[in-house]
Amino acid sequence: MTRRIILMGVAGCGKSSVGEGLAARLGIPYRDGDDLHTPEAVEKMRAGIPLTDEDRWPWLDRVAGVLAAEAPVIVGCSALKRVYRDRIRAGAGGPVRFVHLAGSREVIAARMAKRTGHYMPTSLLDSQFAALEPPGPEEALTVDIDQPLEAIVDQIAVQLEGVKP
Repeated sequence: MTRRIILMGVAGCGKSSVGEGLAARLGIPYRDGDDLHTPEAVEKMRAGIPLTDEDRWPWLDRVAGVLAAEAPVIVGCSALKRVYRDRIRAGAGGPVRFVHLAGSREVIAARMAKRTGHYMPTSLLDSQFAALEPPGPEEALTVDIDQPLEAIVDQIAVQLEGVKP
């Protein structure tokens, strides 16, 4: 089966870091969903303005297009609401496996405060948590991010591959 994996969660949860590690582990490419935003959306977030659903629909369609055209692939995409995940699934060209990188606001805020060069300000974290509709076990694998990166990657790989590290 062709793999289409979405690493989802609020800003700062580690989608990019986990995505790169998981891509190396599974031997498939990683695409950062941040790169699929329009310049207008990036500027809006940089200014501390949360995106609306209308801002997100074209972005979600581009994420789904990457899944359809480039599978096997891992994509980092917040996919905060169920309707967003449904839209991605509808355009992905095949089954999509969601992996929710879950963590407390405190853990994620601390990580965001340490990162440099990213347009997403910590001030938008509350809006991210407000929009988040956590997926249930029937919809996604959920992994606690309050552990070392290698442990997160190992846990996801074991769940996806069914083999020990």
